[in-house]
Amino acid sequence: MALKVRVGIVGMGQGGTTVYKTLCKIDNIEIIVVCDRIDKSAGMEMARQDGVATCKTLEAFLKVPNLDVIIEATGSPDVQEDLERKKAKSSALIEAQGANLMMNIIEETEKLAIIKQLKGELDTILNSVQEAIEVVGIDGKIKYVNPSFSRVTSIPASQRIGSNIFEASPNGALARALRTHESVFAHRSRVGGSNVDVISNASPIIVDGKMEGAVVVFQPLTDIYKLMEQLKASNQVIDELQSRINQISTSSYTFDDIIGSHPEFESALSLARKAAKSSSTILITGESGTGKELFAHAIHSASSRFDKPFVKVNCAAIPETLLESEFFGHEKGTFTGALKTKLGKMDLANGGTIFLDEIGDMNPYLQAKLLRVLQEMEFERVGGTKTIKVDVRVIAATNRNLLSLAKQGNFREDLFYRLNVIELRLPPLRSHKEDIPAYVHSLIGKFNRKFGKHVVSLTSQAEELLLNYNWPGNIRELQNVMERAMLTTEKELISHKSILNLLDSHSPIPQEHTIEEIIPIEQMEKQMIRLALKRFGDSAEGKKQAAKALKISLATLYNKLKTMT
Repeated sequence: MALKVRVGIVGMGQGGTTVYKTLCKIDNIEIIVVCDRIDKSAGMEMARQDGVATCKTLEAFLKVPNLDVIIEATGSPDVQEDLERKKAKSSALIEAQGANLMMNIIEETEKLAIIKQLKGELDTILNSVQEAIEVVGIDGKIKYVNPSFSRVTSIPASQRIGSNIFEASPNGALARALRTHESVFAHRSRVGGSNVDVISNASPIIVDGKMEGAVVVFQPLTDIYKLMEQLKASNQVIDELQSRINQISTSSYTFDDIIGSHPEFESALSLARKAAKSSSTILITGESGTGKELFAHAIHSASSRFDKPFVKVNCAAIPETLLESEFFGHEKGTFTGALKTKLGKMDLANGGTIFLDEIGDMNPYLQAKLLRVLQEMEFERVGGTKTIKVDVRVIAATNRNLLSLAKQGNFREDLFYRLNVIELRLPPLRSHKEDIPAYVHSLIGKFNRKFGKHVVSLTSQAEELLLNYNWPGNIRELQNVMERAMLTTEKELISHKSILNLLDSHSPIPQEHTIEEIIPIEQMEKQMIRLALKRFGDSAEGKKQAAKALKISLATLYNKLKTMT
């Protein structure tokens, strides 16, 4: 182990303290003693904290034995002379100026070591990046290229370095940045001396506010095209997943959303609640607009499959040529346009519920394939040979008489019985009109939220009009009428005038009064006119509607009204 150099310092002012701090960092130097006539100076306190001996006089300092080096940092000629006369011959004396010079040399050496380390780190970074890098001086002379430059361009570094960029690549981003003193982005060009098309970013190199050169970073277009292809492939996967997600939903309604107190309606609701607890196939029948889809949603929500997919298929809305593909999917390349394997509705509904709306419109070929799914819970994709097992609960709905269709040969009888394990018959609205006020109240709340309205209710005439209407479109028609009425009204009460023009004039409205005795024709005519005016109102528009309902001209109505006054 090398012996340490034993050092003593005289003078712990700013200069001496700086020397002290620097020497403390050097491993093979040991500071033995420091001396200063001001015993409480910051330098003296620092030395004491470090465990270094301190003293106030030269006499005490010179008594310390075996000092290899004495550093005089006071700058006083008298102190320097006294030390020279009295120090041991083995001790070397360095004056303050010499000490500062030594310190400057040490500091510069340390700076050079740091720069060397940074250069090594920078070289490692530049050599490892995948992008090509080229650096030039202010005169255009090429000073550096990294290994990726040679990999991309097939130009060796020895051939490139030393040449001038204005000759090697005069149209490139690097030459342009040198000429303009500005950064260049996304510059497409061909690297001089090669046939490589690249996309480049170049920037000036500024040192202390002065431009000293420029640097360029570039990638070949082939790499960018590869990235674009990868991005395109990723986007296709995302699009496919998005397409699947769009076809899958959870149920939107529960039994709490279903309103109705008529015995026939309550009977269907009670059976639906019981059916929800099983996995049996359900057939929901009823006219259009009676709420078949609402019941399907509610059954799924109340079933053990509530957290699994709920997939709806409108059998009448899908072109017949695409029905099989929509239901069971297809393999890639099965037909023109089949660029990838597609999952069908049965795949998407696996584990959950599939709702087949308007099942009566399904073509016979697909009926046979659906029958197999119901019987075996398996199928093959179009163009495929692999049998796919599924676990799907089927709920079908129709407004047609499937049994009658089966007897006519337009629907498979065996499929009908497979679907009709549990049948829910939903009554038309005209058979439970007493539920209309409850429906209206619920719809008013819904559309108030949707349109920001503050409608409270209907006028008695408007409610009477709704109760007397035949509702061929059932609850769906009632919902449409209420939505349009609330869109047009600005009042808290919806009047019969807001309702009247929204109802189908061809739908029969039952008579409000029954004539029980024979009366003169003229008297009956007046009674019908009064009834029409009561229903449609006494305004000009109301009289126009009344004349239309009575099937007389407006002029005739006015003439008859004159005779009634």
